[in-house]
Amino acid sequence: MEQKSDKLDKQSILLLIVQALFGVANALSGTFLPVYLWKASGSYMVIGWFTLSQYLLSGLTFWIAGKWVKERNKMNALRIGIGLSGVFYCFVLALGENAQSFAVPLGILNGIAGGFFWIAFNVVYFEITEPETRDKYNGWAGLLGSAAGIFAPWISGILITTLKGQHGYRLIFTLSLIIFGISVILSFWLKKRKGHGHYNWSHTISQLRKKHDPWRRMFGAIVAQGVREGVFMFLVGLTVYIATRDENKLGMFSLITSLVALISFWAAGKWMKKSFRGPAMLIGTVMIAIVILPLFWGIHYSTLVMFGIGTSLFLPLYIIPMTSRVFDLIGQSKESAEKREEFVVMRELALTTGRTIGLASYLIVLPRHDSALAITWLMLVVGAVPITGWWLMRPFLAKQA
Repeated sequence: MEQKSDKLDKQSILLLIVQALFGVANALSGTFLPVYLWKASGSYMVIGWFTLSQYLLSGLTFWIAGKWVKERNKMNALRIGIGLSGVFYCFVLALGENAQSFAVPLGILNGIAGGFFWIAFNVVYFEITEPETRDKYNGWAGLLGSAAGIFAPWISGILITTLKGQHGYRLIFTLSLIIFGISVILSFWLKKRKGHGHYNWSHTISQLRKKHDPWRRMFGAIVAQGVREGVFMFLVGLTVYIATRDENKLGMFSLITSLVALISFWAAGKWMKKSFRGPAMLIGTVMIAIVILPLFWGIHYSTLVMFGIGTSLFLPLYIIPMTSRVFDLIGQSKESAEKREEFVVMRELALTTGRTIGLASYLIVLPRHDSALAITWLMLVVGAVPITGWWLMRPFLAKQA
């Protein structure tokens, strides 16, 4: 049998560039958006409700837009997602410090934008890559995402502290808007991918009702991933700022941790083989929980940097096998590959479920126990949940090995 090449083709590389630009635009402003809202409101609840509305609308948009992506031109959905992200930052610019009064509507808009982009992106990613190239693609995606995390927040932190307050924030939000525009233009060089078949609205429910269906375990594993993401995606950066009261230090934190992540994603993408996915994922899930322990000594900049470096080192061992195996399962047969849009939606609904559970714990704990110890315990509990995901993934990883 002819050995398939693991090299990325031109379309894969172009998709990586579009994804990277989307990541740069979000890294420039997204890292500081929770800080911006917190400075304006001084409330953990405002940030929580903003994030919850974002998660819920992202999942709902996935489910609704899945029909368009399956039956019509999915590239238009991708461009609408990027465009709405730009519109979101236009509103943030226009509202200024009053943005905190419109936290939920802004979260809804950002969730819709992310939903359109990621439903289209994930389907195109599946169509462009093969099992032989997915680890490499995910490694490069992590590497480029880390590169964006190195420079974008660092530059943003310098600009905010140099220009002082609103002027700095307005500049970085404007830069994000411009980069979103460039990303839309480049997307026109991606091949037009027409829809096919008919969308099954109840696919996720019917799949979960089947006894002994592998997607029941996979759904639970993805929920476990979402529980951690639901809290860590915004709380880490916010905690760094609250501990230091310095946007420049938050930018430096992102630079250090993203530099480490760049190297570790590159190494994992280059050398990780399918036979090692199981042990790698176990090591990754255990270690990203253990590295939270230094925060019990106190939430200081030094302990946060220790935690950030440890997370960046071991997260690729968890994320790369997790992502690759999900999409390998989608493509395991012609029948499931034909339902790729429905399975991508199912994956997002699992993530949304997990993120909502994680964020619910945040909304319950932080308003009642606003302390460094409460934040640390919350991070430890939700940070250990991916170990459950590894346990659920074991049959898939063993079979592939």
